[in-house]
Formats: sequence, structure tokens, C-alpha cells
Amino acid sequence: MQDEAQQAQAMKLIRLLACTLIISVMSAGMFNVVLPQIREQFHLTLSQVSWMTSVYTLIYAIGTVIYGKLADKYRLKQLLTVGLFIFAAGSVLGLCSTTFGMVIFGRALQAAGAAVIPATATLIPVRYFPVEKRGTALGMSAVGLAIGNALSPVVSALVSSVADWRWLFCIPLLTLLLLPWYRKFLNDEPGAAGQVDWPGAVLLGAGVGMLLFGLSEDSWLIMAGGAAAFILFGLRIGLAKEPFIQPKLLKNKSYMVYLAATFLITGISYSLIFLSPLLLAGEQRLSSGWIGLALVPAALCSALLGKKGGTLADTKGVSFVFHIASVMLLSCFALMSVFTGASPVAIAFILVLGNVGQSFMNIVLASSASKTLPKSQTGVGMGMFSMMNFISGSVAVAINGKIIDMGASGAWNPLNFSTGGAYVYSNIFLVLAAVHVVLLIAGHWYLKKGSLPGIKPAGAAAQPQGKA
Repeated sequence: MQDEAQQAQAMKLIRLLACTLIISVMSAGMFNVVLPQIREQFHLTLSQVSWMTSVYTLIYAIGTVIYGKLADKYRLKQLLTVGLFIFAAGSVLGLCSTTFGMVIFGRALQAAGAAVIPATATLIPVRYFPVEKRGTALGMSAVGLAIGNALSPVVSALVSSVADWRWLFCIPLLTLLLLPWYRKFLNDEPGAAGQVDWPGAVLLGAGVGMLLFGLSEDSWLIMAGGAAAFILFGLRIGLAKEPFIQPKLLKNKSYMVYLAATFLITGISYSLIFLSPLLLAGEQRLSSGWIGLALVPAALCSALLGKKGGTLADTKGVSFVFHIASVMLLSCFALMSVFTGASPVAIAFILVLGNVGQSFMNIVLASSASKTLPKSQTGVGMGMFSMMNFISGSVAVAINGKIIDMGASGAWNPLNFSTGGAYVYSNIFLVLAAVHVVLLIAGHWYLKKGSLPGIKPAGAAAQPQGKA
């Protein structure tokens, strides 16, 4: 009976989490649609208004790993309460803003609070679900992410068409309605005793922040500063009595392999997210509203099939889902390379393969990485896992942006018959397909060898590396 009660509590938590992720993802993406309005109202340049996105991403990425570390020390219930109230405070400030500076500060405050959500999203499946059901929990989280992505452009366009764009700041306030339920269902277990290494946290945050900012601003000097911060952080790990990240976590070979795989695979997948709207705008000549609608089918399919992917991971094993996700992603990149000049309807259907494949792959990576971590390091370990997604996405945007600016004189894919600017997109997708083939072969080899303990059939999950 106790096990049944715990399972019911876990399911209530994961449903709450899915609802929270919907609101969080919408908050992150809604303002992208109204950037032209904000730019016009405050008489800004394109680089200035882009700070709406840059500031949010920078703080969100750094905050994710900090909240993850704090979750190893403090009650998740208390962290979530503080984070959601900060999220709401930033929303109120943005709603009342009269200057662009107030808008930026509101978005920064939002990100500082909202960063607790991805930390929670990785910890609840790990802490409240047994290994054999963890895929299902991650699949339900993926549903929340997909629904948020689908609703984001639609809700943004609807609100901005009937009211001032500032009213978009109201939507995150809905998370406060969910807070009492979190406080009811989250266990009140205290974290581990000890101090938090705040100097180490500052050095890690400075390294990540300068790296992402340097990429967005195309500044090698700022990126060099980030590299220096990372070096100092490495020295801090060796000297501190209780470092922000334990050295044994970085020596966990299985975990580090998943971290590297996450960086590569997420970067490839994020390229699809970044390039698709640009292709639809530049070659198919769609307006922002129609671009949003073209992306909705893929997001909806991800929402409908996300739970199925998690269930398959539990019943068939993550190896099975890994191969399905790889085939979907590879098919999407190959088809996009061929049909860059096709109709928006055709591209919308091709993107379904990419979005669902990406959703399945995220389940595989998150589930497998979590199995390599001892209990005492799940917070910071999964926080770093989430942070790696942001870093990878920023690197992908910077690289793809430079390639698009360079253009292309012809298509490398002999099956592509488009003309003009579509060449460069076709070439990028062809390269992404080739890189993914290499990753698929490497992943299959590791699966066959059995050297990656996280990717095993259900019931044969690996034991965490090291001791708690």
C-alpha cells in the first residue's frame, strides 16, 4: 500500500511538472515573436533588442547548475518556492516596465527564478521514480516541453494582436497557482550537510556566462576570459575542502561520455530549431505568424508521442529508443537537405521527424546520464547536464549563423534542385546528416560493446559510478 501511495504521489508530481514546463517554455520563447514590436517602440537596433533573449539564456544556463547544486544541500521544496517567487517578481516588473532597461531587468529576474524549473525537471524523475519507470517520467516531461513550444508562438501572436506585448509577462504568474501542490507532494527530506562553495559557483558562472556572451557577440577576447575562469574553477576544485563540483564527478567516465554526447547531439538538434524559421522566412517568404503555424505540427507530434518514447525506454530499453531517435533525426536532416526549396507544408511534415527524434533522444540521454550518478551528486550532475544543452545550443547558433552569412555558390547534395539562398541550408543539413551518421555508428558500437552502463535494456541498468 505504501508503494502504491508513493507511486500515486510521484505521478501527481510529474503532472505538475509537465504543467510548469509548459508555462516555463512559453515564457522563454514568447518574446521572440514580439521582438520587432519592442525594437520599434524603444527605437533599438537589432543587437540591442536581442539582449531580451541573450540575457535570459545566460542567466538561465548558469542558474540551472546552481539550483542543481543547491538541491543536493537544501530541500527541493524550498528551492522551488524561492525560484517561482523570483520568477513571478520578474514578471510583475516586466509588466510594469516603462523603459527597455526595466524590461531587461525583468527578464533577468525571470530567468534567475525560472532556472529552478529545469533543475526540478531532471531531479523529480530521478528522485521519485525507480529506474525501470524513469523513462516514462522523462517522457511526460518531454510532453510539457513540446506543448510549451507549440503554444508559445500561437499565444504570443494572439496576445500581442489584442493587447500590449507587456501582458505576455502575466503568463508566468500562473506557476504560483501550482506552488501549493508542489509543497504538498514534495517530500520534506533535508539535503546533505555542508557548505556551498560560492567562490567556485561564481567562477563556473563567470566561465559559462563569458563563453555564451562571447559567442553571441563574436568576441574572442570575452571567450578567452571565459576560458580563464574555467581554468581558475579547475584549480578551485582541487583546493577547496568542499568544492562546488566534486572531482570524482568529473572522473566518472560514463557520466562524462554522456555529457559529451549531449553536447554534440543537442548541438545538431538545435541547428534544426535555429535553421528552420530562417529557411521558411528567407526562401518560402513566410511571415512570423505563418512560420509559427508551420512549426506547430512538429511540436504537437512531440507532445503526443513524448510519453510513448518514455514508455518504450522503460519496456524496450533506451538502446531501442536511441536507434529510433537516430533514424528519425537522420531522416529529417537528409530530407531537409533535399527539399530546402519545397513548400512550407512539406517542410512542416519533415520537421515532425526531427522534433520527435529530438524528444526521444533527450529521454535517452537524460535517463542514461542519471543512472551513472550517485545520489549525493544527482543535483549538480543533472544541473550540468541541463547547462550543457544551453552551451551546445549557443555554439550551434554561432556556427550556423557564420555559415549562413558566408552563403554558398551551389548545393553539395546532387538530389537538391533548389536555387539561390537555399543552397547554404541544403549544405548545412547534409553535413549535419553526415555527422549524425558518425554518432549513430559510434553509439551502436558502444551499445554492442556494452561499455556505456546507462544504455542498457530495462532491468539491466548500471550501478552509479563511485559512492554516495
